[in-house]
Parts: sequence; structure tokens; C-alpha cells
Amino acid sequence: MKKILIATLAAGAMVVSLAACSGGGAGSGGGEGGGALVGVAMPTKSSERWIQDGDAVKKQLEDEGYKVDLQYAEDDIPTQVSQIENMITKGAEALIIASIDGTTLTQVLQDAADAEIPVIAYDRLIRDTENVSYYASFDNYKVGVQQANSVLNGLGLVDLDGAPVDGAPAGPFNIEMFAGSPDDNNATFFWDGAQDTLKPFLDAGTLVVKSGQTDFEQAATLRWDGETAQKRMENILTSSYSDGSKVNAVLSPYDGISRGIISALTDAGYSTGDEWPIISGQDAEIDSVKAIANTGEQYATIFKDTRKLATAAVEMTIAVLNDEEPEVNNEKDYDNGKFVVPSYLLESQIVVKDNVNEVLVESGYWTEEEIG
Repeated sequence: MKKILIATLAAGAMVVSLAACSGGGAGSGGGEGGGALVGVAMPTKSSERWIQDGDAVKKQLEDEGYKVDLQYAEDDIPTQVSQIENMITKGAEALIIASIDGTTLTQVLQDAADAEIPVIAYDRLIRDTENVSYYASFDNYKVGVQQANSVLNGLGLVDLDGAPVDGAPAGPFNIEMFAGSPDDNNATFFWDGAQDTLKPFLDAGTLVVKSGQTDFEQAATLRWDGETAQKRMENILTSSYSDGSKVNAVLSPYDGISRGIISALTDAGYSTGDEWPIISGQDAEIDSVKAIANTGEQYATIFKDTRKLATAAVEMTIAVLNDEEPEVNNEKDYDNGKFVVPSYLLESQIVVKDNVNEVLVESGYWTEEEIG
């Protein structure tokens, strides 16, 4: 089975295998991993998506005959470093790492390199080290574009693909913008994609950032924390909207941040209806999917199918362990400060109320009962 999988990778058929994935393992359970240990380091259990990622990677590796040491660091950098050190000590033959801060693993990854242990960066790019073999993620710039397009769509300015809408309203619309954690390399890709998409509307005056907070550093949300986002939104409402004007839209890069923003708006007296702001998101977390499908508090999220990401990382790992080169589709965009890390990027989808069933239920990601 392993030889077949490697041959498939070499033939460049990874896209087919990803498209066929529906949440099962990377193989059929008859793999020949031989009990080799693979260490899997995830950042936190505070976000349900990381739980799903970890479970999917573990299951798929075990289906291929590998043992898995899956650890969560609860967003504590020293804990993650210690967990990776322990994986090396236990004899892990490969490491799959979703880093908390991609700049803080230089020494422990040198230890891995000294032990000839390959490293797959999972979803978040590991920076400032030559000791990372490959990177599996989504097209994160495009995710940012999709987040911006979802906001523009909610305002009636474009369709979900970003094409202008005939007879679109002239505005101006008040928009506030949030970014992800400054220690996560993905956050800048999301921000850049969104800003490039929103710029023509900002330049034309169709969109107005009333707070004036338009820099990444001003908008960044450390650790993607919802409470931090809520406090910042509360401050913006107090300082920039006390004159009775309303927020019409909020660019949010993550569902947890979106929920913090929603709490701030609710506390400030906003209620769902015609004057409720358009709010974006990411990761299709169940509480936010419910807010899209049922209450209307969130307009959209970006669905990144973590089952397919797990498949990509597992197939990369198996190929590397067998001295094969995994398929990559990007060798120019992900410079980690030392070199451009060869990457495999997956596609994401915008989810709004009208396509929740098609995108999330029919794919088996969530059930109708879970969404309610």
C-alpha cells in the first residue's frame, strides 16, 4: 500500500487524492508504517479547528501503520518547545508542527536536524530556520481576498467571486478591520490579500475606516484571542462612534475574533436586522456557522477543509520518510527568512447562509443537526 501511495505521489496525483478525501485516512488502513513514531505538535485546544486537525492527522497516520505522539501546547511557547524536545527524545522519525510562534523553534529544530528528523510545517510557516523540509497549508493570500470579498458581497458591492454588481450602492460604508496574531506568518498573508481587495473601495471613498486604524500593527490580535478583539471593538465603538454613526462592516480574519466583535456590538446596543454590520470570519467553527445560518450575527466564514490539509501533511510525511519528494505546487511565495520553503497549498471556500448546506453539510464537515 505504501509503495502504491509513493508512486501516486511521484505521478503527481495528489490533487486527485485530496479531492476524493471525505474525512477518512490517507490510506485504507493497510499501510506499512511499521510502527515508526511521528510527532505531531499542535498549538492549542482552545480553537476547535486545531482539535479537528490533530485528530485527522493522527487517524490518517495510524491508518498507515505509524505511531503518533500528538501534543497540544495551549498557546504556550515553552510548552511547545518542550513537547517537541520530548518527541525527539522518544525517537520520532518525523515531526509535523503547527507552530504557536513560527520564529521560536530554531534551536529545537536544529536538534531535530542533528537527529536527521524531517519537519513538515503544518498550516503555519516556521520561520528563521533552514531545518524545515516542506510546508502544507492553504493559499493564505487568497483566503484574505475571500474574506474581503465576503464583506463586499454582504454590502451589495460584489458577488462572492469579487465581480462588481450592477447598480451597487454608492456608500459610504463604515468599516473596521481586524488582523490575526502578529507572531503567525499566515496573519500577514490574510491581511495583505484583504487589503489589496479593499483598497479600490477605500480609495474611492465607498468604504471609510472611521477609527483611522488601518495598519496591520493597529489591527493585530495577539493569539487570535476573541476577548482581545472584543475589548478593541469596544474601544473603537466608544472612541469613533459615540456621535451616533454606525459600523456597517467588520473585516475579521477568524471566527473566534468575529464572536468577540459580535459580543462588543451586542453590548453596545446593536441588534440583528438591517443595521447589523456585515462580519467576515474563517475556519467554519460550529458556533460561527450557527451564527451565519440561524441568527445572522455573522455574515460569512472561510471554509478550509482541514481533513484535506491533514491528508496533504500525511502524504508529505510518508514520502519524506521513504526518501521520496512530495508533490508541491508553490516554490516562490513562502520565504521563511532563510529560504523559500517548498509548499503544497489547498483551496478554500466562502460560506454564507445560502451555501451552508452545500459546502459544509454535503461534504460531511458538519451535520444539519449540529448546525441546528
